[in-house]
Order: sequence, then structure tokens, then C-alpha cells
Amino acid sequence: MDSALYVLNFYSPVFADQLKSGRKTATIRLGDKSRKYKRGQVVWVTIGYRHQPREKIFAAVVDDVEVKKVSEISPRDVEHDNPEFRRREETVDFLEKIYTRTIGEDDTVTVIRFSQIVERPSSQMGNGEMPSRN
Repeated sequence: MDSALYVLNFYSPVFADQLKSGRKTATIRLGDKSRKYKRGQVVWVTIGYRHQPREKIFAAVVDDVEVKKVSEISPRDVEHDNPEFRRREETVDFLEKIYTRTIGEDDTVTVIRFSQIVERPSSQMGNGEMPSRN
């Protein structure tokens, strides 16, 4: 794997709250993305439209990358991708809107699971010394 920085970008600002609250922990993408995303890879999770400024929500580690047919999308995949959905059909309808084409049961998708990397503020100052109480 190369050292390039990769991004999981989401177009809809609706996802911002789901991502920030930790309710959205996966994304389902059309096609086989297993060459681009690998388990253990660090990515930026962003929101914004192509050719426009994007907001970095957080850095994340890719926990799992699973390539499967649409017919194999599980209820757990659906829930982790969009906590508002309960059925695979809702996910397929949503994907059809994003990709502006009909998606069939035999189409290939990639389920990418990720976990936010929480960066705790350092208790030390830039010079390695603890702050003084003057």
C-alpha cells in the first residue's frame, strides 16, 4: 500500500451529525473499492461536494473492507451505513439517487467499516515541560 492520504467523503450534510455522534460507522459504495481502501488504513472522513471546499469531520481507521453483491447486504450493514434505514431496499434506493442509475441485486458493492481516531489534547506544552501555575 502506498503512503497517500485517502478520504472517505460524504456529499450530504445529513451525515455530519451521524458521523460526529458515532452513529454512522460504515459506508456502502458501489463497485469494488478493495484496492483503494485496506484494513488498518488511516483516512480522513469529510463532507462536501466535488470541486468545492470540504469539511474534515475526523480521522478514522478502516476496520474492515468487504466486497459483496447487493443481495448480500445485511441488516447490520444497512444500520451502520445509515442508522435511519432498516431495510436493504432503502439503501439501494439511496445508492440509486447518489449514483444516478438503477442498481440490481447482482451489482457489486463495498462495505467499508471505520472507527474515529480520537485525538486527546496533550497535557504538555510544546517544549515538553508541564504548564506552570503562575
